[in-house]
Amino acid sequence: MPIATETSAACKLELAADLLRAGGEIRLQALGTSMLPAIRPGDVLTIEGKSASQFVCGDIVLVARDNRFFIHRLIEQSNSRWLTRGDSLPQNDAPVASSEVLGKVSVIHRPTGDVVPSRRLSHSARLLAWMLARSNALRRLILRILVAPLSRTLGTAGGIQALQEHQ
Repeated sequence: MPIATETSAACKLELAADLLRAGGEIRLQALGTSMLPAIRPGDVLTIEGKSASQFVCGDIVLVARDNRFFIHRLIEQSNSRWLTRGDSLPQNDAPVASSEVLGKVSVIHRPTGDVVPSRRLSHSARLLAWMLARSNALRRLILRILVAPLSRTLGTAGGIQALQEHQ
């Protein structure tokens, strides 16, 4: 039943997008690794719907593109288009329209406590992100360190592989 599953997923995405456009709030679990070290796989993110005028460079935002959601950092605005990039990715994403930027990550929920995301990474976090963008071996090591406790908690032996597939 792939068609029913795809339709269901598309409906969920559209519902979440409509809620955010109306100024609502949603929670999502991070699966990918593109925002390491700021956002870790397994983190639960609170996303608040905001209007385009409320976004500022450095915000971590939810972008709707190609029937998928992406959590990346706003890098630059030019006219009514935004450039975004994952902290541990080597290059910017394709520009997106302001209407595709749905909300801002306001809180990162972790088992160790809640974190309010910063618009700027610390020098050490920037260095780690730069190294992660250039080294798959380091990315795998960091995933093993960060995801092993999560895999035990969720009871998924293939947790690391599943997360790597969502990059």
